[in-house]
Amino acid sequence: MRRRIKSSASLPITIEEMKDLLNKKLPDTPDLQIQEFEVKGGKILVFFITLLVTTKQLNNNILSPLLTKDENWDTQKILNELPLGESSSHTDFSEVIDVLIKGSVGIYIEKASEVITYSIPNREHRQVERAEKESTVLGPRDAFTESLTTNLNIVRWRLNTSDLVTEKVIIGERIPTEVRLVYLKSLANETDVQTMRQRLKELVVDNIEDTMPLIHFIEDSSTSLFPQFYITELPSRFTYSVSKGRVGVLVDKSPSGFVGPTSLFSFFESTEDVFMRWNVGSFIRLLRFIALIISALLTPAYVAAVTFHYEIIPTPLLTTLGESRAAVPFPPIMEAVLLELLIELLREAGARLPTKVGQTIGIVGGIVIGQAAVAAGLTSNILIIVVAMSALASFTAPSYAMGSTIRVIRFPMIIIAGMIGLIGVIGGVSFIVIHLLRTTSLGRPYLLPAYPLNLKDFDNSFFRLPAFVSNLRSISYRPKDLTRYKQRRARMKKDIDE
Repeated sequence: MRRRIKSSASLPITIEEMKDLLNKKLPDTPDLQIQEFEVKGGKILVFFITLLVTTKQLNNNILSPLLTKDENWDTQKILNELPLGESSSHTDFSEVIDVLIKGSVGIYIEKASEVITYSIPNREHRQVERAEKESTVLGPRDAFTESLTTNLNIVRWRLNTSDLVTEKVIIGERIPTEVRLVYLKSLANETDVQTMRQRLKELVVDNIEDTMPLIHFIEDSSTSLFPQFYITELPSRFTYSVSKGRVGVLVDKSPSGFVGPTSLFSFFESTEDVFMRWNVGSFIRLLRFIALIISALLTPAYVAAVTFHYEIIPTPLLTTLGESRAAVPFPPIMEAVLLELLIELLREAGARLPTKVGQTIGIVGGIVIGQAAVAAGLTSNILIIVVAMSALASFTAPSYAMGSTIRVIRFPMIIIAGMIGLIGVIGGVSFIVIHLLRTTSLGRPYLLPAYPLNLKDFDNSFFRLPAFVSNLRSISYRPKDLTRYKQRRARMKKDIDE
């Protein structure tokens, strides 16, 4: 693909002047190579940064034809004779420097009015591997890499249609980073696309390191604990969301992408649900919602009951609880906070250490420290069970970001429960619900389809229905085309003898 870039002219100049300009603009670049060649009709200057270009392409497709062919080279003839990838011609030297540091080779014929550049970048990146942060049992297991080109190839391979749009946006005043806006033109709501595009294009920052820092700048509420975009390293999850009419974003040098708008219930969906039978998938999805309640409220409810509300505990259990807590010198609130902190320390230690060592620390450390704490009279057996159940429940969320949010919420809930009992727990839940009612994702209510209530979308959020029944996309996000397929034709079953 050839493009001509026009700007304020600063050429032509001599070969020596070009060398001086290159050395002046890139004074601290030891990898800058400037090579002058005598060819028929004059001198040619070839310049590039060694580590940024593909040496094989440079030698075989650029230098070899230039030096072996007996031609009177000029700018147009080079462009015609070397049709290699993306070529550009520039009349402004500042533009030449910009493409040079992105992996281009510059060619300048003495006293020419243009500089030719060929983009042959040498990008180092790891191969497509199995996802680590989002494990799956069923379905595809490949993960995004740090290469935007590779990620776009994966997305285009999965969404093999001309309807797929990948808009290019450059973000970063000091260090430009390429960002791609991904959506299906015939499905995505135009308002969502325009909103995402506007937030990306109007962002003025020095640079963007990764997907998460970008989200912090463009999300609706940066002070909320709850994630407002779904971050994923799974191409299958990314393309699944895009095929439902949502808008995705990929960032160069980031091994993950994100999609929006999302709701609270989107973070408990998994692409595995689609690969299971509808009744099994519904059960597992409902189980995740129950786990959310257990993780956030079980430990606070225990602290409130033991501290203020003994009357709600059954008598046989109350006897056991009293015997278990008889030797514990701490109040329930301090006991619960200490154990929760211990669990968090073990979790972080296991995550930061090498894989095999981390697993050992998590299992052995939890068992040894838990038994030692009970033997020393620092905590009770029942609380260890309660805290362990809360920790396990937080792992069921497919999204790591949502699981982390639940873990953080648990601590203020425990403190409130220890101070004013179940009234504090109810007050804390009410505060969270009010906050969620006020939260939006890309301008859409965060509690869709529960608020505003839309019963038709429940099968896309809380449970699944058989494929021949659930033929509509989520109405709440207003895609351009609501119908996925015709129910009548989907229900038809024909045998070979028919």
